[in-house]
Amino acid sequence: MGFTYPGKRHWDTPAQRSVVMAPQGMAASSHPLATRAGVRVLEDGGNAVDAAVAMVAVLSVVEPHSVAPGGDAFALLAVEGGNKVVGLNASGRAPAAASLESYRALGHETVPFTGALSVTVPGALAGWAEAVERYGTMGLDTLLAPAITYAEKGFPVSQVIAGEWAQATELLRRDPAAKAAYLIDGQAPRPGQVFTNPDLGRTFRRVADQGPGVFYQGELAEAVAACVRSGGGAMTPDDLAAHVNQWVEPLAFDYQGHTVLELPPNGQGAVALEILNILSGYDLASLEPGGAEYLHRLGEAIKIAFGDRARYFTDPVFSPAPLERLLSPAYGAACREMICPGRVLEPAAAPPLGGETVYLAVGDAQGNAASFISSIFTAFGSGLVVPGTGVILHCRGRSFSLDPEHANCLEPGKRPMHTIIPGMLMQDGKLEAAFGVMGGDMQPQGHAQFLVNLLDFGLDLQAAMDAPRLRYMGGKSMYLEDGISSEAARILADWGHQVDRGPYPVNEVGGGQVVWRDQEQGVWLGASDRRKDGCAMGF
Repeated sequence: MGFTYPGKRHWDTPAQRSVVMAPQGMAASSHPLATRAGVRVLEDGGNAVDAAVAMVAVLSVVEPHSVAPGGDAFALLAVEGGNKVVGLNASGRAPAAASLESYRALGHETVPFTGALSVTVPGALAGWAEAVERYGTMGLDTLLAPAITYAEKGFPVSQVIAGEWAQATELLRRDPAAKAAYLIDGQAPRPGQVFTNPDLGRTFRRVADQGPGVFYQGELAEAVAACVRSGGGAMTPDDLAAHVNQWVEPLAFDYQGHTVLELPPNGQGAVALEILNILSGYDLASLEPGGAEYLHRLGEAIKIAFGDRARYFTDPVFSPAPLERLLSPAYGAACREMICPGRVLEPAAAPPLGGETVYLAVGDAQGNAASFISSIFTAFGSGLVVPGTGVILHCRGRSFSLDPEHANCLEPGKRPMHTIIPGMLMQDGKLEAAFGVMGGDMQPQGHAQFLVNLLDFGLDLQAAMDAPRLRYMGGKSMYLEDGISSEAARILADWGHQVDRGPYPVNEVGGGQVVWRDQEQGVWLGASDRRKDGCAMGF
């Protein structure tokens, strides 16, 4: 048996750095300070779950437009030495008093993108804490310490984050608490400028001292509910007290001799699996990576899967999706029959959803791994900050439909269809990789493209993450990232695709991370997307 390092191609691809390799553990995130916090936890004897929670807390400080304890979280956790995988759904529900009628009475045809009416119960903090309680080895007081330090003593704002922060300036100016907490003299911090967040530091200290219950009951819960109600929302302290996480069985799909794991709805992980189900009937390895024929098949598969998401995906307690059928070989074959060379399918109704998210991956010396994602949905979420706490509230309720006939229509106590999805890869029942790609609708598209790059085209981890991407934008439109040839774009346009070349920020196609366990060598490999500020680091 030889070295099982994934992928053979590197130098003939757009990879801008080498794969990171280390003997004991590996962490990858979109910010170096978060990655360092995770590695430090591993060095101090913590496991992958401990490290993941320390990392996401730091990201809440250093990348606040993307993640906060006022958001939601999902995770795939490989425990027992990587031999068992459990799924965590820590997404919150609509307030008990929320109703279609109340939104309609206010004149809304859709849920507002920002503001109090877009806020559902935040599940992130409860999820972080319960993951550690069940599978970690350290206390929250230890794991929140790095985040508290950066919040209270400050950190220099990195380049990509500074640019995304600045784009949300007008949103932050609308809310006095948001303006006070996240702007400096009414402006977003510049790259390299030191930023402190003493309010969030105090909130994390309270959670470290008193436990996560302080956020869901008592003064903090009262403050969160009051913030939402002051903006016209319906949330009460009882809604927060009623929050419970859900531990779920991951979905599994076999692709190219490997097993891809995703979480079931209300997330969109099954969309990634449906895309792979459709693509699995093609000999993609014989096609040119980035060529028109591959991109046409990929784009059409994405379009079909998004149409199914629009029809079926929501909280399965209210309306279960027909996952067995969507992921069956027969359905994949039927979808391939719909995809014709040189001709574009008519689109299903699937409006694109943007998003700001952090995804992190971490593996430890025992072979455990955490594929962990947490988000406030769009940049600075609802735009509301709970006064005196530094806690940004997400806008996940905007995913709901206000059409009473829609599967994902707003109902009291219902979780909306969610975009954030962690991924894992297994082979022969053993952990191979924890991976993810951020960015709203880009996430299942990014998962599929990363895996095709890795398993069909034979790219190494970094090259598979860095390779130029396609993003389906809704309708017949697809965005092609720089690096995809003009010739491929021309052919796709001739076939009827509406080809969009931007200009967009590079992270329009998401940013991702991956850690890979080489089972034979007992070592870790890692990669972090060139499109973000982050890095992979091991020890």
